[in-house]
Amino acid sequence: MRNVALKHERIARILAREIKSGVVHRGAQLPGENELAKRFAVSRNTVRAALAVLAEDNLITTRIGKGSYVLFDGRPLDGRLGWTHALSEQGVETRLRVVRIELAEDVELAERLALDSPAMVVIERVRQLTDGTAISLERSRIPALEALRDLPERGLDDGSISVTLNHAGLYLDHCEQHLRGRPLTPVEADHLDRPAGTWFLHTTRTSWTATDQFAEYADELLDPAHYELHLTYPR
Repeated sequence: MRNVALKHERIARILAREIKSGVVHRGAQLPGENELAKRFAVSRNTVRAALAVLAEDNLITTRIGKGSYVLFDGRPLDGRLGWTHALSEQGVETRLRVVRIELAEDVELAERLALDSPAMVVIERVRQLTDGTAISLERSRIPALEALRDLPERGLDDGSISVTLNHAGLYLDHCEQHLRGRPLTPVEADHLDRPAGTWFLHTTRTSWTATDQFAEYADELLDPAHYELHLTYPR
């Protein structure tokens, strides 16, 4: 019995995190029991127990014959699920300019993370304020799964990496992040319209799904005048 409890508690914790972070929005319908059972490789009874926990915490309401809907109207606490959400919560409107999306191989990253394949989709974007000021250079590598290999042609879903990953069945669950400061290289400075050598925050973040499948490696340069990091990780 305790194993079942651990399973449904873990599922409830993951779904709660997605709801609170904004991946699943207020009023949105959660996937059905069968889909959730398939996603987490558990029985429908375990899924029902997890949904009951979310209902007790006032995160969802279940409508008979229609499914479960999100009630929580929370705020993202960090940038793991996208700087657009995090900055918007601070009243900062931004736009993203895509520098490149292409297929490439990253043997070094694959070896470091013990991945089966070095094939990646490389996504590079510049984030700008509404006045055109560039405040970050965001470079991501995501696995070149079959559902993601055509991204260079079709672009990101809703302009979002996290949404694109979700549509491919990759749900970010936990990550490892490093932060330091360093000067911009000439190429980076050109993208950001800053003098070469300007100091920026440099953060690298590796994210995995709940089943420890690699989902994203993000390498980001952030203008310290506009970013303050508040990092919250799963307990």
